Amino acid sequence: MKRLLSLMLVLFSVSALNAQSVLTLDSCRTMAMENNKDLQIAREKMNAAKYEKKAAFTKFFPSISGNATYMYNQKEISLLSEDQKLALGNLGEKPGAAMNEVKKAIMQLVMSKPELAPILAPLAGLDITGPLNQLGQSLTDALRTDTHNVFGAAFMFTQPIFMGGKILAYNKITRYAEQLAATQHNSAVQDVILSTDQAYWQVVSLAYKQKLAEGYLELLKKLEGDVEKLVAEGVATKADELSVKVKVNEAEMTLSQVNDGLVLSRMVLCQVCGIELDSQFTLADELVEELGPSEAKPEVNVEQAVAARPEITSLELASKIYKQKVNVTRSEYLPTIALTGGYIMSNPSLFNGFETKVRGMWNVGVVASVPLCNWGGGVLKTKAAKSQALIAQYTLQDAREKIELQINQASFKVDESNKKLAMARKNLDHAEENLRYAALGFKEGVIPASNDLEAHTAWLKANSEYIDAQIEVKMNDIYLKKALGILAR
Repeated sequence: MKRLLSLMLVLFSVSALNAQSVLTLDSCRTMAMENNKDLQIAREKMNAAKYEKKAAFTKFFPSISGNATYMYNQKEISLLSEDQKLALGNLGEKPGAAMNEVKKAIMQLVMSKPELAPILAPLAGLDITGPLNQLGQSLTDALRTDTHNVFGAAFMFTQPIFMGGKILAYNKITRYAEQLAATQHNSAVQDVILSTDQAYWQVVSLAYKQKLAEGYLELLKKLEGDVEKLVAEGVATKADELSVKVKVNEAEMTLSQVNDGLVLSRMVLCQVCGIELDSQFTLADELVEELGPSEAKPEVNVEQAVAARPEITSLELASKIYKQKVNVTRSEYLPTIALTGGYIMSNPSLFNGFETKVRGMWNVGVVASVPLCNWGGGVLKTKAAKSQALIAQYTLQDAREKIELQINQASFKVDESNKKLAMARKNLDHAEENLRYAALGFKEGVIPASNDLEAHTAWLKANSEYIDAQIEVKMNDIYLKKALGILAR
């Protein structure tokens, strides 16, 4: 919803730029925040940190993997040698030879005693060679492994039980990293607002000075005409005329410089806002004769302001991250325990002898790893991580002290710029009154042209200082809000 509102504001600002060519400070800020590449990078870092956090949380759950393999073997694994296969294939040869001798003896016995023929005749026709050979061949075939083509597959899961605290520390790190990315985005927003305001008020300042230079040049040209008339009448000298002409030339040069500076400042503002450099527009504060009063000075509470600064929040999160990195380093040298299990299957299989069938089995177990000796490497690395954590803490303390000083300086500058503005307003009133008396005196002929030129110069200086004082008040208010960490609110 916020993104949609921001987009609507940008479209409204662009339409205003095309239709009315008038931009307010808020519209410039909105366009700058939508088009700034650093902010876009910061937003993507927030998204990346969010996904990293979710990925870290998955480490609490079991990991499941599946693997499959196929292998073709040139040779087949054989449990029997060639001689053994030949012997089994001819298993009935030796018993057959012995049986032949038995048959001869039976025949001789039958010939000597014919009455035994009915009993001994079946034995004479008995054949055991063929059945024994078939039996041996069947044993050879049964022991064939058929390992030319081997298939295998496994499904495994691993459930961490104790990883030395690594998973918990990693989850904390990613949570802090997500918060750190959001804080850095907030800091980037404040930087964009600051750069936008600086470019905006620079354009307003030069636009005011452009009007001032044009008015000053017009006054000098009028004075030049009056002096020329007086010279013609013999009241003024040629030196007075030349002095005025020199001032006119200086005023023209100053106006040219202001015009060039204004063009460049507008281009800078266009670049900050992400619009075309040659865009034609007018800022809302250019159209007013005098900038309105500054906002009331925000209440300065140093302790709250320090806590609100995104830099402090970032350093605090960085310190927490380094502390967790100590735990991660220590966990690498602590025992780890995990529950494992899976299902393994293969073809050929060995679960029921050698079979060319896909068969498998379940398994479950516990895996423990205990580092026994690393020659003190774990202790040294842990100490190094602790030193990094201490560095982060010292950096945080140093930043707190510097930010406190920055807040006090910004608050002092706001008060100083308000006093300076009041003094500039008084000087401007005096300069305008002085110019009025000088112009009247010169017209009446009681004041020389040099005094009138001095009054014009003093009036120009007072106006320029008053413009600078107004812009300084605006910028110091912004710097104070930036120091207090409330610029993006």
